[in-house]
Amino acid sequence: MKLPLKITSTNITILATIVLFFSLYITGSALFDSFFSMQVFLNLFVDNAYLIIVATGLAFVIITGGIDLSVASLIALVSVISAIMLKAGIHPFIVMPGMLVLGTLFGFLQGYLICKFHIHPWIVTLGGMFLARGTCFLISPESIVIDHPIYSSISNYRIPFIGEGTISIGVVIALITVAAAVYVSRYTAFGRNTYAIGGNERSAELMGLSVYGTKLAVYTLSGFCSALSGIVFTFYMLSGYGLHLMGGEMDAIAACVIGGILLTGGFGYVVGPMLGVLSTGVIQTMIMFQGTLSSWWTKIVIGFLLFAFIALQRIIVSRRERGRQAQTSQNLKRNIANPG
Repeated sequence: MKLPLKITSTNITILATIVLFFSLYITGSALFDSFFSMQVFLNLFVDNAYLIIVATGLAFVIITGGIDLSVASLIALVSVISAIMLKAGIHPFIVMPGMLVLGTLFGFLQGYLICKFHIHPWIVTLGGMFLARGTCFLISPESIVIDHPIYSSISNYRIPFIGEGTISIGVVIALITVAAAVYVSRYTAFGRNTYAIGGNERSAELMGLSVYGTKLAVYTLSGFCSALSGIVFTFYMLSGYGLHLMGGEMDAIAACVIGGILLTGGFGYVVGPMLGVLSTGVIQTMIMFQGTLSSWWTKIVIGFLLFAFIALQRIIVSRRERGRQAQTSQNLKRNIANPG
């Protein structure tokens, strides 16, 4: 009798993430009253919608074998500039598209520097991180409260869901972002090129794929998703502050790794980062329900999970390398035996 789902090196990481999420959720439900409720589950999305968006955009960058360390600082910059513009009386429906343009241009410029001058992404995006964070404090060293009626209405608005559960507008935006990312990764040439470049950039060039254009596009996409995440985060916090999401880029990278995105590129499902975010969200919720543990235990547990998933990734990569070496050896022996 065949199992309906065959576990392979291609899907084992995403299956491990799914098992992890449900194991954590079942454990929390067994330990704490009211944990197993629709609203507690939906709050995992409500409280982490911005992180789902930015991690999804970052996934494309990591799949190409790159990295973007500026994502959290860009979110903070969007929140500060949004707050300043709203205080100046600029209409929100001008502010929000303006922030999307800002984030897209920011990502494009980083991608241009990386691709045009062949500078390592760590260096460029580290510079972008300092630039965005420093600009926040240059604009305002203090937190700026956002009290615009439209932003407040969007922040407080809740959409009825199953039973008595409700979700925020940010959750809808996050789910649409994930759905669009899944479609792009599976059914478009851009998505296929992204995986091909991450698998072997030199081979992708020899195949005639647009390596320059694709890498430029993924960093532009990451900037756009960071700006979109910044807008959703601003709805959530109703403030702009340069200290927002300090170290948030590490949370986004951790979500990608726990979600099965291979840090060396060329492997992973873009729905994985959302599952990674939800898994870390369950850990935070369990610690909150427990009540006596420090919130830093969340970071400790995530650290152990990262070690486990990186080890799993290393095993997968090693097996693939051994498989390629074995195939190459067989082909070589076959050519020697049959030179004609």
